[in-house]
This record gives sequence, structure tokens and C-alpha cells, in this order.
Amino acid sequence: MKIQFDNSYARLPEDFYSKTNPSPVKSPELIKFNTELAKELGLTGVNPDSLEALNVFSGNDIAEGSEPISMAYAGHQFGGFSPRLGDGRAVLLGEIVAPNNTRYDFQLKGSGHTPWSRGGDGRSALGPVLREYLVSEAMAKLGVPTTRALAAVTTGEEVARNTLVPGGILTRIAKGFVRVGTFQYFSSQGNQEAIKRLADYEIDRHYPDAKNTDNPYIAFFKLVVDAQAKLIAKWMSLGFIHGVMNTDNMSIAGETIDYGPCAFMDEFSHSRVYSSIDHQARYAYGNQPKIGQWNLVRLAETLLPLFIGKEIDETREATDDEAQAVVKIAEDILSNYSELYHQYWLENMRKKLGLSESHEGDAELINDLLNIMESNQADFTLTFYYLSQVDQSEQARALFSQADSSDSAGFDEWVVKWQERLKEESSNEEKYSAIMQTVNPVYIPRNHQIEAAIRAAEDNNDFSVFHALHEVLENPFELQTGKEAYMLPPEPEEVVHQTFCGT
Repeated sequence: MKIQFDNSYARLPEDFYSKTNPSPVKSPELIKFNTELAKELGLTGVNPDSLEALNVFSGNDIAEGSEPISMAYAGHQFGGFSPRLGDGRAVLLGEIVAPNNTRYDFQLKGSGHTPWSRGGDGRSALGPVLREYLVSEAMAKLGVPTTRALAAVTTGEEVARNTLVPGGILTRIAKGFVRVGTFQYFSSQGNQEAIKRLADYEIDRHYPDAKNTDNPYIAFFKLVVDAQAKLIAKWMSLGFIHGVMNTDNMSIAGETIDYGPCAFMDEFSHSRVYSSIDHQARYAYGNQPKIGQWNLVRLAETLLPLFIGKEIDETREATDDEAQAVVKIAEDILSNYSELYHQYWLENMRKKLGLSESHEGDAELINDLLNIMESNQADFTLTFYYLSQVDQSEQARALFSQADSSDSAGFDEWVVKWQERLKEESSNEEKYSAIMQTVNPVYIPRNHQIEAAIRAAEDNNDFSVFHALHEVLENPFELQTGKEAYMLPPEPEEVVHQTFCGT
């Protein structure tokens, strides 16, 4: 299979990874190949219907030029530090450079045991593969920085979870899989030279503007902080809950990675949790911004020696003055995170309400709506969608009369305030409605619809439900004739209360 690999990470010292080949599977079959993404990546020589391609996507063959590795990293998992995690069920086949000169990682997920598997089988059940394919591609269409799904295959084998279930492998693409936990891995070993080497690599690959500054490492950290604030603000504007924001799941490149127990909300709640393993609601919807900052503090701890601005010398410790100075630098950058996040969140939420100008009181107006939505158990996505339709205000109001303690009058009062605020804009009704329709989706990958696709595939080997849902999610902002059912929240018997990690 013709893939032009150029594997920069594999040229780093071997303590950054383990050389690992995927484990062959019994009888793979292709579920889905992302032709559109393949064109963007310049993979014009890939014939997804060929046995050659299927063998690469399943890990049965290694494409020419591939240098398979599993990456080393550590991480805080639900607040507790694990010094040795790494790619326990993923293998980085290599890197490709797209026609736009962007470098992408090419990885198999669920491809078998690695030196980092920690007793696990390194495999993935079919369900998590389908979930990640649907959600990551939906996120891309919604304009969220994310890993992408290039291909999904069944393995012809079963994996043991609570029961025996069909196995699957996902081929996913990312701008990079270096995580906060990658820096923590070397920091926990006191390996300052490796931290510098990793920071230099990330600056060269993702943040080259940091090079032309007085201290590239300080500039690098500022840029990572900005990227994370922007990313999480985007999640919040769509009602997305990552579910497991451990430091090993936080991409330095600023992309959404590791779709495990993720979910989009139906009924809005600041405290909404879906993840079956988040028993303390650490990663609840409303906690995501501050967890992003907490993770960035952990990154700052690994970078402090680089902020001194001198060559690494492990025989010399920083002076007290140097240590205090770099801690102050990190604290100032981190304190700016909240302001950055709030700015990005306001920008996103203003657009959702058709506001293109910044006025005092906008944050209060937005939060008032969210609180009314929560008290009335209103659907997050549909509320904003109906508000964006100038002829569907009554449908929006209907969302606020479903709860036992409904306060639709409160919503009516809020609409008056919103309409008064819109009059302060220079745009007319049609213009602000058009703005809203570019950011308020009709369709999201709702939990019950994903579950239906998984059940059909795992229980009956029927992928038609998956394909139909994926097709709708390809155009999330466009009302599609005959697809009205996909925009609706679940019936009571369809509600999904928990989502699960792939392991």
C-alpha cells in the first residue's frame, strides 16, 4: 500500500517509545473507510477494497516505510499519578505529511498487546471503535480540533470484557499524540534532557512561532495554554463531555483525543456526568474548564527548569532566585488561562445567540439561559437550534414545559431580554439567524443513537444503523429531509445514563 511515511518521533531516543508491531488478527473485514479524509491526507494510492489495505488497517501487515512504535507516557488518572502508562492498546505506524504540509500521526487503536499494556490484552471491543469513529468525525464536522478516524475494521475475534464481544480496530489520525503525561513520564524520572528534547520536538512540530522569542519554552507553554482554553470552550459550547480528562488524555497539539466514555448532553445540566468510572464527578460538564487548568499546572511543573533560560546542566540546581522567578512566570501564565477560556467561551456562546458584538451583560444573559435550561430539563442542542430558527420560537418554548417544575414563564422573560439585546446589534433578524445556524447543529451523535448502532453491530453484525447515523452527522448544521428522528432526544426507555471506557 503506497503511503509515504516520514517518522520523526521514531528518530527520537528509544526511551521515548518501544518498538512494537501490531498483533495479527484472525479474519478482518472493513467496516468503513474515510475517503474524504484520505484525500485531505494525500493518500491517493490507498485502495480500501484491497486485501493489502485491509491487512494494514488490521495490523496483519506492516506497510513499507512504517516503523511501528508504542509511545511512553505517564499521567494523573482521576487525580492520582501513575508513573508508567504508555500506549497499552495502540501502535503508531508512522507519520505522513499531507499536501498542506501538515504532519499527521497514523495510529492503530486496539491492535494488540504492547510493553505498556499493564496486563491488558491491548485489544478493543467493536463498540468503542464505532463510538470513536462516529464521535470524532462528528466533532470534526462541528469544527472542533480532534483526532480523525480513517478506517474501522472488525477482527473476526472476540475480546473478553464483561462478556465476550466482537473485536475491532480503529485507524486514527492526529496532528500529534504527545500528551501532558508524556512530559510527566520524563519528569518523574528526573530526566531533564529528555524533557528539553521533547519540548524542542513539540515546538518544531506544532508551535514554531515560539522559536523566535526570548525564551521559546515560556512561549511554548503560553501557546499550549491558549490552545487548551480554546478547545475546552468549544466543547462547552456544544454540550460535549469528554468523560476522562486525565493528563495522559490531554494533547499538547490542542486536539480532542481518546474518546472513551464521552457523550453529548441531551437535557442540560452543569453537573452532568456519563462516565461509568467517574464516581466523584471529577470530569462533570461544568468542571471541564477548571480541570483543563489543573492539567496545565501539571505540565508547568515539568517545564519549570526550561524557563530559567539556560542550558540544562544536571549537576547544577537552580538558585532560589531562579526558582522563584520561574514559578512566578508559570503562575502568571496559568492565571491568564481563566481569562482566555472565558473570552473563547463568550465568543462561542455569543454566536450561538446571534450576537456578533461584545456588550456588557452578555455573560449574564447567557448564564441566565443555561440556568433556565437546567431547571426545566431542556435539551441543550435543540434549545439553541430552535432559537436559531426565526419561525420556530414556539418549538423552543415547548422545550421549557416538559419538566415537572417547569418555568416556561422564566424562559419567556429571558426571550424578551434576548430580543432587546439583539436590537443593540447592527445586524437584522435574518443576519443573526444565519450566524446562529452556522454554530448551532441540528444533529449531534446522541448517546441513544450511538448505542443503537453498537447494539445492531455487536449483536446482529448489522452495520446499517452505524452507516445511516454517520451519513446524517456528515452535515450537522443542515436540516435533512426524512432525517428528523436523528435530531430528537431519546424517549424515556432509550435514555443512556452511563457510557463506558473501551477497556
